[in-house]
Amino acid sequence: MRALKGPTDHVVVVGAGLGGLAAALHLLGAGRRVTVVERHTGPGGRAGTMTRSGYRMDTGPTVLTMPDLMAEPFEAVGENLRDRLDLIPLHPAYRARFADGSALDVHTGAAAMEAEIHRFAGAREALGYRRLRSWLEAVYRAQKARFIDTNFDSPLGLLHPDLVRLAALGGFGRLDARIGRFLSDERLRRVFSFQSLYAGVAPARALAAYAVIAYMDTVAGVYFPRGGVHALPRAMADAAADAGADLRYGSTVTRLERRGERITAVHTEDGRIACDAVVLTPDLPVSYRLLGRAPRRVRPLRHAPSAVVLHAGTDRTWPDLGHHTISFGGAWKETFRELTRTGRLMSDPSLLITRPTATDPSLAPPGRHLHYVLAPCPNTDIGPGTDEWRRLGPRYRDALLTELEGRGMPGLAAAIEEECLVTPVDWTAEGHAAGTPFAVAHTFAQTGPFRPRNLVNGTANAVLAGCGTTPGVGVPTVLLSGKLAAARVTGPRLVRHGRPTTVTAPRSPSAKEGHRA
Repeated sequence: MRALKGPTDHVVVVGAGLGGLAAALHLLGAGRRVTVVERHTGPGGRAGTMTRSGYRMDTGPTVLTMPDLMAEPFEAVGENLRDRLDLIPLHPAYRARFADGSALDVHTGAAAMEAEIHRFAGAREALGYRRLRSWLEAVYRAQKARFIDTNFDSPLGLLHPDLVRLAALGGFGRLDARIGRFLSDERLRRVFSFQSLYAGVAPARALAAYAVIAYMDTVAGVYFPRGGVHALPRAMADAAADAGADLRYGSTVTRLERRGERITAVHTEDGRIACDAVVLTPDLPVSYRLLGRAPRRVRPLRHAPSAVVLHAGTDRTWPDLGHHTISFGGAWKETFRELTRTGRLMSDPSLLITRPTATDPSLAPPGRHLHYVLAPCPNTDIGPGTDEWRRLGPRYRDALLTELEGRGMPGLAAAIEEECLVTPVDWTAEGHAAGTPFAVAHTFAQTGPFRPRNLVNGTANAVLAGCGTTPGVGVPTVLLSGKLAAARVTGPRLVRHGRPTTVTAPRSPSAKEGHRA
């Protein structure tokens, strides 16, 4: 694994989102002095929060998986995740509702899910689920160490026996077809393949290797932190401060000072911060602009679909909703064509409805409830642009409410007391390319060693982290991006709690990638 040359005693991390905070904690654990610079008034980045009339709303990801990966940054500074965060396992992880009126609870326990599928679709599908679960576990094991939790230096980093294992598992076939080998019920196939949308690719076109996201959701478990998802970056920031990090909020980076190929200082609106190395976590175009250079690519980067999110504080709720409910429309393949190819809004939408007050009532005033509605939409490269969204947003909000009222949430519009509508206009204003918070899509040409690397040629002491680089989109993988960025700074040997620890790295050049929000 290639690491930075020269001194790295003082590292400035630009951005206090999950990737930046993970990098900071791993660097602190390796004995580096760390300054974190964040333009917002608090930590979180995409995993932010806002309060309106007593409603505390998460403004970013709502689905948390893989607590073992959440724990790693805390362990780097000798802390225990559970001492900082009250993580509540969700049972069921999801509730799926279909256009034909049927419903399915998605359990992460094998026996409970097998029984639920037997009830829902019969014995044959339940047996298929058992086989699918074993396959998902094998796919995750084949990818974890060498393709997700590792740095690639070249495509040669793929040359490892785990690549052969992944190929033998069918990981380089298509996701939908592979799921179909285990399940024939089209509704069930949706439950185990819709996750590819987080990677920006339709299930019929996504690599089967991206079933690793379904593993995270449907096998490893879904969790919710008491206090909301924003409690995770808040806990990470507190741990970093206690470990000695200098956290500077409300401080926007204006430029990077260079001497040849080295960054010598980070300039903010408040002054100059001398440094030995920099970790940059903004979206790729922002980071490249600060660096004054961008890698050359044969083809332009292709971005994932975006999303419209309606945050609603209401005076009532609908008991049939789970903490997370996926409301599937009747259309499926056409929906993905609209989102990823034709650039049209979903004609028959599939929606994620999150009701965090089902698990933590303290997030709303007494007797009140929170509902988040996420509607995938095309990014601004292929769909409506920001000017069009300014006109379209209010109409689309009304259309969503009408759709939901017809899907078992009567009276929703009248029940809303506080709300916030987020569209690609807002994502663009936050600096997210193509108006999407889901960054660069995980096409084959943008996966693994072909994804934008976390090192940029022409700069000797800067590393990238976040969902646009290695390993990819999603909370678990963004946390790993911070760990991998820290390893680029320190080399493969980190000192944790006074003893050396080896960071995963292949013997040949190096390795990989992954997920979500």
